[in-house]
Amino acid sequence: MAVDQANQPRSDGILTRIGTWTENLSEQMYAYLLLAPAFVVLVLFAFWPLASAIRMSFFADTITSAEVGEFVGVANYIQLLTNNNALAPAAFVDFSFQTPLLEQALFMTLLFAVLSVLGETLLGFLYAMLMKAEYEGRRLVRVLIILPWAIPIVIQGMIFFLLFRPGYGLLTEPLQQIGLFSGLPLNTTFDGFVIVTVADIWKTSAFMALLILAGLESVNQDLYEVADVMGASRWQRFRYITFPLVFPVLMVAMLFRTMGALRVYGIIESTTVGCSTVPSMTCLVTQFMFGSASLYGSAAAVSVLIAIVVGLFIMTYLVLIRQSSQTLGLAWREYRRSRSRRRRNLRRREWRRWSRR
Repeated sequence: MAVDQANQPRSDGILTRIGTWTENLSEQMYAYLLLAPAFVVLVLFAFWPLASAIRMSFFADTITSAEVGEFVGVANYIQLLTNNNALAPAAFVDFSFQTPLLEQALFMTLLFAVLSVLGETLLGFLYAMLMKAEYEGRRLVRVLIILPWAIPIVIQGMIFFLLFRPGYGLLTEPLQQIGLFSGLPLNTTFDGFVIVTVADIWKTSAFMALLILAGLESVNQDLYEVADVMGASRWQRFRYITFPLVFPVLMVAMLFRTMGALRVYGIIESTTVGCSTVPSMTCLVTQFMFGSASLYGSAAAVSVLIAIVVGLFIMTYLVLIRQSSQTLGLAWREYRRSRSRRRRNLRRREWRRWSRR
């Protein structure tokens, strides 16, 4: 009887059935199955809060309670875009230009993103070239370049706060004497904007340098040897070899930094007097939510507008990355063709020399 029980076919367990089912899937469906957990997490922590913010933006603000009011449609958006929200701590945008540009959250954030990302890219490229070059003391230079990025943003804010503090700031009096800053730079919108931009470039240029350095390390060194044989100058090597091959990596690095710059908040609060001096879009959200009145409808509308602006920048960068990848692919194929032609010509010359003998 025991032998009969052993010879009976065992019923497949649930794990065996799942394994058989996954083996029968196509490669595309199997890839989707592996990405499913990450997609679920993305929906829970990204798409669902965004959908809740979009829904909340269509309801009115309530000053007396922590909940939203009645449904008002796109009224919150109209008030923000026409600067008619009387309870707004700062103007989101003013197309009548009655409000100074730096006091408009949208313009200030866009200008900050452009200037900071450009400065970080140029300085990061220089840092990456220094980190890649061979010389004595390179390790110390790398540490000094990466050190600002490792400093917490609160400590960084205190450093620049003490540098420009009226009365005993190290740079306050010299810059005031030459006419660049006013007597109270931390309380002035223009001065505060410049300080915040410089502080952000000083900190995050190391991040750009690390990403650009990864792109520089991936460049084929044989191309530089060919360029040396052909007598190319350093500028020609950079223009025709280094920059085109690093450009896709550079676009990815700029994409990450642009998304961070458009959401700037911490460096403003820790460096200057606060969002009342340098109003960014994220500052406007926090002031709407945690100010004297909890205006959740307006805060949600601003957050949706921020998501739209960030999405437009992401689409622009993705188009540039795709175009650069296609151009790089064509250039690489042309390079391989020219290299194969040179090899064929060299073999023909050798064959002719051998045949003449």
